[in-house]
Amino acid sequence: MTAFDRIRSRLEATPRTWLVTGVAGFIGSHLLETLLGLGQQVVGLDDLSTGSLQNLDDVRRIVGNAAWARFRWVEGDIRDEAVCRAASADAHFILHQAALGSVPRSIEDPVASFESNVMGFLNILQAAKANQVQRVVYASSSAVYGDSPVLPKREESIGAPLSPYAATKYFDEVMADVFHRCYGLSGVGLRYFNVFGPRQDPNGAYAAVIPKWVDALLRGETVYVNGDGETSRDFCYVQNVVLANLAAALASDPAANNSVFNVAVNSQTTLNELFRLIRAGLARHRPELAGVEPVHRDFRAGDVRHSKADLSKVQRLLGYEPEHTVDAGMEITLDWYFSRTSRVSDRV
Repeated sequence: MTAFDRIRSRLEATPRTWLVTGVAGFIGSHLLETLLGLGQQVVGLDDLSTGSLQNLDDVRRIVGNAAWARFRWVEGDIRDEAVCRAASADAHFILHQAALGSVPRSIEDPVASFESNVMGFLNILQAAKANQVQRVVYASSSAVYGDSPVLPKREESIGAPLSPYAATKYFDEVMADVFHRCYGLSGVGLRYFNVFGPRQDPNGAYAAVIPKWVDALLRGETVYVNGDGETSRDFCYVQNVVLANLAAALASDPAANNSVFNVAVNSQTTLNELFRLIRAGLARHRPELAGVEPVHRDFRAGDVRHSKADLSKVQRLLGYEPEHTVDAGMEITLDWYFSRTSRVSDRV
């Protein structure tokens, strides 16, 4: 029995009510899809600043109308404490995904990142305390490791933050710890490592590397690689992240409470390797892409050179085992992007 099978058995036996913040976003919509598929009641909070109604439409199409009837969407901003309290009034668990992501965005506008990622999270903690929510599982980031050169990254050893975004995520971990110590609120932080998968937005100045490159290749545009391409990341397929969130919410080991965990695959992929993987996958559909080469440009400010997660803690305390490798997750992801592009072309 897999880790997900064990979670499925528990949730189907005892349905709960979940608040998912950032529900119309990339990760939030996958959490919604899985929870509805497992028979849960879900409240979703999103202000659509980075999320998309198309993501919610996709989930509805996948789960069907009967499951969709167990979902209630609240359009609102986590920077409004009253909205957070109302949305979490009946929640057993909160899965907090809402945030302004992106290192470059935070460097350009640190105030916006602070208001959303820190003040917004504080409102969620206040709401959880007031409504006696059983546990808040919140999205942290591998950016917290900062300038620490140690590999693999272990939760107990971090460096100095290299961007305002990294600082906001570290402060979230500190504030969750304070709420546990002062008020007894149960919180678990998940340090995501470069999540990818279907429904990740390729548009905008702050798009993540995988959807941005996929979109450029499919459009016949130039793919830009920052630096020499030997920067490496521990890329993690989105369903692994969904598994980690559910495992964190249901964890019964007292040592898991008020802790932070890496969520990744425990592998390293350089940007050069990533480009070749994407190119080869898309070339299965579009053979002419097999010969495309990227253009290298300067390194990006605030970026960490190498990243790889140690998973021993999350495996021991949450029972987390990544069920999708980078290759397997990339195959699913590329098929989704290609099919989406084909659907758009058919409508034109």
